[in-house]
Amino acid sequence: MPDLSTAEALLRLLVAALLGGAIGLERELRDHEAGFRTHLLVSVGACVFTLVSAYAWTDWTFSQRSGVVFDPTRIAAQIVTGIGFLGAGAIIVRGISVRGLTTAATLWVVAAIGMAAGTGYYTVGVGAAVLVLVSLGPLKLISTRFVARVRPEEAELAIRLAPEGEASKVLAAIEEAGGRINQVEFGDERTVDVTLRASRRSESARVAEKVSELDAVERVQWRP
Repeated sequence: MPDLSTAEALLRLLVAALLGGAIGLERELRDHEAGFRTHLLVSVGACVFTLVSAYAWTDWTFSQRSGVVFDPTRIAAQIVTGIGFLGAGAIIVRGISVRGLTTAATLWVVAAIGMAAGTGYYTVGVGAAVLVLVSLGPLKLISTRFVARVRPEEAELAIRLAPEGEASKVLAAIEEAGGRINQVEFGDERTVDVTLRASRRSESARVAEKVSELDAVERVQWRP
């Protein structure tokens, strides 16, 4: 394995810092806990581990008297599993809501970018960084707009039944009007809260209008 000059080693560290910092800056601007400094440090740290793994032991292992078989991947391989602990700290679970998965993934990728810089694969590192930034920026915008069009929206109908109204008939009328009932909660004898799933807001509004026309219903409050 050829010797690595000091200038080349510093260049690899600088490239790792720039690429990791660029991704971290995007996370910082979006107000995530793991931001500019965290991503920069992960990238530089991965680069250092890779450099140490590949070059630090060459003088000893390649000496004629050592008889040691050199495996430059052993230290670097631990980065892949070790970064998982840091990524897990970026994930926040609150009830059924999970946040931080994307940031955890960027930390994992940034470690890989640092390893690429450490081995001198600048093209791979820069290409990966560009793809990450594109996925966090333009691709996120595209996916968000697409998902917003196809993902069903939820709307709530707070229904007040007439004195002689029956909830079962009202629910049947909702389904006949095309409403997809997701959840039903009963309050007192004349109050029913119905959660609908609809592809468009106008669809749930149309169902609410149909329900308000029923004789069994005294009033309807539509909450999209």
